[in-house]
Amino acid sequence: MKNFYPTVRSVIIMFFCLHQYTGTFAQSTAKESKPVHASRRILYGTASFYANKFNGRQTASGEIFSQDKLTCACNILPFGTWIKVTNVKNGNSAIVKVNDRMHPKMKRIVDLTRATAISLGYKSQGIVKVKVEVLGKTRPQL
Repeated sequence: MKNFYPTVRSVIIMFFCLHQYTGTFAQSTAKESKPVHASRRILYGTASFYANKFNGRQTASGEIFSQDKLTCACNILPFGTWIKVTNVKNGNSAIVKVNDRMHPKMKRIVDLTRATAISLGYKSQGIVKVKVEVLGKTRPQL
């Protein structure tokens, strides 16, 4: 009977590792769907907005951060990428430029400015589920 428990424990550990490896239990906060166009990706995740203490500081790209601009921080996309962020709850959207990075352990997909949070209608909530459409490196025509 002594040998029974280590065997069961080993089987349970192997089962858990197998499911972790195959992704059954592992979930990502940023889910990518099928591309609509070869250069267009769509991501889903959670967005937050910057604290006021960053206003006037230099971003990771070298630009000066302003709460009044339509910019964002994103760990997935390169600097200078234009994205369309849509609030999944109410359908409001805004076009912003990636010019900063978030903390590497941040699970959110984007960190937006106060101006963007207001235009998406979630400033009072702090965080919101969003759809992010990658528009490319060139500034989109409005």
